[in-house]
This record gives sequence, C-alpha cells and structure tokens, in this order.
Amino acid sequence: MIFNDYQKKALITDVNGGKPQPIDSHAFISKLLGLVGESGEVAEKFKKIFRDKNGQLSEEDKKEICKELGDVLWYISIIATYLNVPLETIAQNNLEKVLGRKSRGVSHGKGDNR
Repeated sequence: MIFNDYQKKALITDVNGGKPQPIDSHAFISKLLGLVGESGEVAEKFKKIFRDKNGQLSEEDKKEICKELGDVLWYISIIATYLNVPLETIAQNNLEKVLGRKSRGVSHGKGDNR
C-alpha cells in the first residue's frame, strides 16, 4: 500500500473529518495523546513478553503488536493530515535522514541533527 493512499483512507475514520487543525485544538491534542498512548501500548506488549515469557515472542504476540503498531500509524497519519503534510513526505524525509546518518557513519550518537 502507498502511504498517501493509506492516509486518505484513514481520514474516513477521523471524527474531525481530517481537515487541518491548529496544534492547540482539541482535535490535535487528542490525536497527539492517542499517539503517545498507543506507543505506550506497544511498549507494554514487549514489557509483558520480557516479564512473563522470558523474552520469547510468539506468533500471537507479533499479531497483537502489529495491531498496536497499526494504531500508531493511524495517529501519525491523522496528525500529518492536521499539519497538512502527506504521509509519503514524512516517510521519505525519514528515510533520507536515517540513510544519511548511515552513510556518514553517525547512526549512533547524540542529537537529532547528526
């Protein structure tokens, strides 16, 4: 699936209609908090795998983690829309950033602009 196609389809489920929103709006803040919450749920799944299963990941665990990662993707997509930025642009910019770090040998280290 193409990122921008996903973004358009995800908007159908946004209760605010997917229109750009100011960052201090209820709509934007609720999506930001949703992103944080869903990211926490991903971390929580892994915590329980380490705590309860000695770090052994099952196929069912993977399925459940993928559901949560999908929720993270949905929130990222809606926030990007509120900012009037195509999801494809975010994905492309991120790849350029991480590939640039790799080519310069600075994948490890401090700071965002390495």
